[in-house]
Amino acid sequence: MRRFFLSAALTAAVLSAVPSLNAQSVVLDVPRASQHAQVLQKIGVTNITINYHRPLVGGRKIWGKGNLVPYGDVWRAGANENTTFTFNDPVAVEGQPLAAGTYGLHMIPGESEWTIIFSKTASAWGSFTYKKDEDALRVTVKPQPSEFHEALTYDFDDPKPNGATVTMRWEKVAVPFKVEVSTHDIVAANLRVQLRGLSQYTWEGWDDAANYLLAEKYDLDEALKYADQSIGVEKRYDNLMTKANVLDALSRKDEATAARNQALDVANAFQLHVYGRTLQTQGKQDLAFEVFRLNIKKNHSSWLSHNESARLACAKGDFDTAVKEMKLAAAGANDQNKNAIEALVRRLENKEDINK
Repeated sequence: MRRFFLSAALTAAVLSAVPSLNAQSVVLDVPRASQHAQVLQKIGVTNITINYHRPLVGGRKIWGKGNLVPYGDVWRAGANENTTFTFNDPVAVEGQPLAAGTYGLHMIPGESEWTIIFSKTASAWGSFTYKKDEDALRVTVKPQPSEFHEALTYDFDDPKPNGATVTMRWEKVAVPFKVEVSTHDIVAANLRVQLRGLSQYTWEGWDDAANYLLAEKYDLDEALKYADQSIGVEKRYDNLMTKANVLDALSRKDEATAARNQALDVANAFQLHVYGRTLQTQGKQDLAFEVFRLNIKKNHSSWLSHNESARLACAKGDFDTAVKEMKLAAAGANDQNKNAIEALVRRLENKEDINK
């Protein structure tokens, strides 16, 4: 019969990870005192996954000379197998670049400064076979006091569109380090890849890409190309308006006006109404009233044309006409909008300005 023998170092590794052995096994899948945990944070389109085991304080003294985790020694930053960090895109840790991949995490604790180590070897047991020449990155950070944590925990604190702070907390110590992602660059590159697939044959794909870049104010020239590609697939109010908005952002006002006029030419009654109301929320009442008049002219049989007529009458202080027109709008409105239109009727009867 084949027998397994544990080295003195491996035996010590198992014993130091938990308060008591608790019938653990290094060769069988049985419950462990240091439970397995995994935490994932998505920053932009980048997944960051921490895979670790959670040792307990268990009444032990944790930090410093003569204790479980001495200062100045390489420590596994968890229990059992390597704590691992996985990034599916390149990141920066404390401002230092780190390529996409999976890394073993180690730390060197100190009273006033800690070293965080990302090792190219991610399949080791703890730090007992750690080799410095396998480091992918080392950074130094300052520890902080923390509320007591019985079980070691990793958290993603202060998440932002382009980063978060990873914090290891155990006992009364917290060790934070910043992870940043070039979200705009990564998303822009990802969009180019996606738009070589089936989405390239839809107007929505190109339009969504253009609107993302527009909203982020990133690479507006590329956004304009995407808007034109969308229009090339199918000319619609949506992508013509997207193009107009991109041109506005590029300060190409005459071209923006031309694109916006094209959009209004093909807009349906609802689209014209929503655009007019959007202009009102932006404080552009005169432009909004122009759109309402266009909607009345183009879609005179729609219940929305009565809504627009009511708003124009209200702007002149003619509440009798406004009430009459809004009641006609309520009579023709679908169930989804009827309650809102009837509420507008009541406001007009009370001589309230519904254009504000």
